[in-house]
Amino acid sequence: RMWPTVTPIVAMCFAAAAQSFFWTRFRLPIGATTVLLALLIGEWINRYDNFWGWTFFPINLVFPSALIPMGFWLDIVLMISGSWLVTALLGGLGWGLLFYPINWPVLAQYHQATEIDGVLLTLADLIGFNYVRTGTPEYIRMIERGTLRTF
Repeated sequence: RMWPTVTPIVAMCFAAAAQSFFWTRFRLPIGATTVLLALLIGEWINRYDNFWGWTFFPINLVFPSALIPMGFWLDIVLMISGSWLVTALLGGLGWGLLFYPINWPVLAQYHQATEIDGVLLTLADLIGFNYVRTGTPEYIRMIERGTLRTF
């Protein structure tokens, strides 16, 4: 639920700090893209080791967000304007507006219609039924049926 709001805000802090460093020290508008590329590499290592390596959760369900195009946008606005104020206003606005549509191509595959036992579902619905998450009522019912209880 908080993915479209928390992720771009937290990632913007890293991108802005790196952009400030690269621009003031070297006059290079590559700070946001560089740090987001490093963050993406770290996220893939985390996703692979923790989700697949420990729990064998399907790796195509735990992809990191697409942040590189937003880093390009931020760096391009800084390169064209050369102003921190314009970059903060236009770059930050574009950063927030681009986050959701940039991730559409990755999520589009889960909107494919499928029929299971005579019921028309999307693949996202089917995945949600097969991989029950820990906060859902179904999971809590499964846990409370045994001896293990959640807090």
